[in-house]
Amino acid sequence: MEDVVHKRARGRPRSVFHNAQPSTVKALDRSLILLKHLSQEGQVSLSNLALTLGMPPSSAHRVLTTLQKHRLVEFDASTQEWMIGIEAFRIGSAYLVRTNLVEASRQTIRNLMETTGETANIAIADDGDVVFVSQVETHNPIRAFFRVGTRSHMHTSGIGKALMADMMQAEVEKILQQKGLPQFTAKTLTSPHSLFDDLEAIRKRGWSLDDEERHSGMRCVAASIYNALGEPVAGVSVSGPTVRLTDQVISELGPVVKRAADEITVLIGGVKEKV
Repeated sequence: MEDVVHKRARGRPRSVFHNAQPSTVKALDRSLILLKHLSQEGQVSLSNLALTLGMPPSSAHRVLTTLQKHRLVEFDASTQEWMIGIEAFRIGSAYLVRTNLVEASRQTIRNLMETTGETANIAIADDGDVVFVSQVETHNPIRAFFRVGTRSHMHTSGIGKALMADMMQAEVEKILQQKGLPQFTAKTLTSPHSLFDDLEAIRKRGWSLDDEERHSGMRCVAASIYNALGEPVAGVSVSGPTVRLTDQVISELGPVVKRAADEITVLIGGVKEKV
């Protein structure tokens, strides 16, 4: 019996998905390749996109509508063309903020550690959590340590609370609905009322305090870093054991950490007032 040879349609390139590794998730692989192509082309019609990538228009449309649901792509009804969406921009911007932030803040947090004698940290907000992206450790044998990439609940973090203090109440409430207020120590703020009172105090003085709210025996002073639109995008903090970070030391550290945050804001081209 003769083998049947299926020829590809004239003009249609071999699918870029043909060589995908067996271990990859095909639908995700297809979506990401399509997304990358859109980012390079700007605006593309469905038919041209399907032809260029070598996939059926129906499959391309299913991928596009899924990405559109998450605002990663947009559709212009007047031109019948697809383009990159605002959420893709935000994801890319988060990477730029992180990389620029780490480089720009490096000397400032090193100076902060030398000045205070305590570990200095940089963290960003991500999906209702705080993620540590940079740290300079103190030379003291007893010290705070947050491995880069460590995630923490915002309501138990000095940086997290500093960022929440700059948010609208509705934004904070959305985070609380998503993450809750789990208790980690006897001092964790576990009610919305106590948290909002603390956020108000943070707004008034310009810096926040994690008073053994995540780890017993450890305190943290933090302040927000702002982008070019005056939005809080990260925070800087100093962390250490309670035996060294006494109330007197905390009152002196607050303005020092705030000045460091303001310095980093300037270094990344940010402003404190919303544009």
